[in-house]
Amino acid sequence: MERMRPEGFDPDLLLKLVHTPMPYGKYAGRMLADLPGNYLNWFAREGFPKGELGRLLALMQTIDHNGLRPLLQPLKRTG
Repeated sequence: MERMRPEGFDPDLLLKLVHTPMPYGKYAGRMLADLPGNYLNWFAREGFPKGELGRLLALMQTIDHNGLRPLLQPLKRTG
């Protein structure tokens, strides 16, 4: 049986969330998946950075806003 996924969704993005550190700011060095919700919401209000970082932060904000952070836990254990 073929696994269904939303059209255009790249599951590698979820791995990037758990393995990519925030490059600057108050939470520099913290993995994107571990950024606090209020920080992600601030970006949502003020504007996400351009490029891949902005896309990843927007995805993380959506995951956080919808209470889906626990889905990332198993990915944190992968290398």
